[in-house]
Amino acid sequence: MPTFPPSQTHLCPRHCSECRLRKTQAFKPVSAQELAFIEKFRSGSVSVLAGGSIISEQNPNGKLFTLYAGWAFRYKTLSDGRRQILNFLLPGDFIGLQQEFADGASHGVEALTDTALCVFPRDGLWDLFRQFPGLGYDLTWLAAREEGMVDENLLTAGRRNATERVAMLLIHLYRRAEQLELVQERSMAFPVNQQHIADALGLSLVHTNKTLRRLHKLGLHELKNGRLELRNPKALHRIADYYELSMRRVPLL
Repeated sequence: MPTFPPSQTHLCPRHCSECRLRKTQAFKPVSAQELAFIEKFRSGSVSVLAGGSIISEQNPNGKLFTLYAGWAFRYKTLSDGRRQILNFLLPGDFIGLQQEFADGASHGVEALTDTALCVFPRDGLWDLFRQFPGLGYDLTWLAAREEGMVDENLLTAGRRNATERVAMLLIHLYRRAEQLELVQERSMAFPVNQQHIADALGLSLVHTNKTLRRLHKLGLHELKNGRLELRNPKALHRIADYYELSMRRVPLL
């Protein structure tokens, strides 16, 4: 797991009470007792370079992570190297819980940008469920939320056409970033390249490129210099047939 100097990212704070994510409206508040337990449960932090492995396929590391800064993605590969991106991970996402219920890491997690992660040991989960059932419920909610995202991805790959797929991905990631207060004047940092989009949507790179250009010509988005601007989010919603309810505040471990 390659690490990098502190100046290259926002490092995880020493104390959970200093967490900048908890100061946003994206996450549920916790009690003082729960926060103290989370800080005691946390075993440290780690920084991973863009392109580095957070979790390797079929190689469990026995650790759980909260992504504090940066982007990552969860993926599976076939024996010939073809890759399917299962979902993208943004700050606040909890990583690695699937390892607890599978024989080995059934997927990999790769850093899309330079990342900083809080680290938790898997063997502390029982104490969490026993001592703080509310936090245990939060973990269950997060697992159900991720299952819902996978369901939506399956619908996208199985029934949406290429234009609908790309529109769906853009609006979904935009809405998640917006909740994290990462969007300013309809624009956000967007480290996802066309190969990532193709791997996430089951499209060829050529088809992905043509579809993005088509949506751009319609005046719906601008993707330039690592930034995404949505010029007509309502139209993208309609194209994707995607009408999500208002996002609720998310648990943060």
